[in-house]
Amino acid sequence: MLVAAAVCPCPPLLVPEVAGGAAAEMDRARAACYDTLGVLAAARPDLLCVLGPAEPAGRGPHPQGARGTLAGFGVPLEVSLGKGEPARRELPPSLTVGAWLLERTDWTGCPVEGLGVGEPLARDRCQEAGRELAARADRVALLVMGDGSNCRTLKAPGYFDERAAAFDAEAARALAEADTAALLALDEELAYELKAAGRSSWQVLAGAGQGSDLAGKLLYDEAPYGVGYMVAGWS
Repeated sequence: MLVAAAVCPCPPLLVPEVAGGAAAEMDRARAACYDTLGVLAAARPDLLCVLGPAEPAGRGPHPQGARGTLAGFGVPLEVSLGKGEPARRELPPSLTVGAWLLERTDWTGCPVEGLGVGEPLARDRCQEAGRELAARADRVALLVMGDGSNCRTLKAPGYFDERAAAFDAEAARALAEADTAALLALDEELAYELKAAGRSSWQVLAGAGQGSDLAGKLLYDEAPYGVGYMVAGWS
């Protein structure tokens, strides 16, 4: 069953070497991510799964030891998903950022696995995937990577959409309150139109968290580049 979850944004800009001179703009988000990872260790899980949005080549399970690189973002940095033999498939960017966060916090706990989730994955399949994850061990923890809308300002990657702020506000409220029903109620089509890369991952979390009676806490909710970034912890 699910005993803890940490929710973090997944832009490569979270990594200072990628952000370069703009690294300070993500300092607060990065610090919040480090803080929320503490709930995972404190829960003493039997299994930790890092999940996040992925393109077709990166979807599905990734074993412990799978490696990811940020070379495509101009930084020759490699990370590993826990300790283990390198896998043939490379981690998608979202799981690479998640593995980077775990390495920064010196994760030495339970086995770690990854799951790349397709952004178009339907709500019911997300819910089912979450339930399956929660049943993998007696004590399961999730590191959930994903961004909110991409359309908060005129300079945002997805340009401005007046619906974006309300969508992000509802997602942030649901994450803050560990409200699984509200996360599952997020509109799939609207999320797609707003380029909200975290919708499917959050709904996998909701499926895993149903019936767990966890409490949520929101540590960060801002849009420094016109993209909604949220950090939350469930325990």
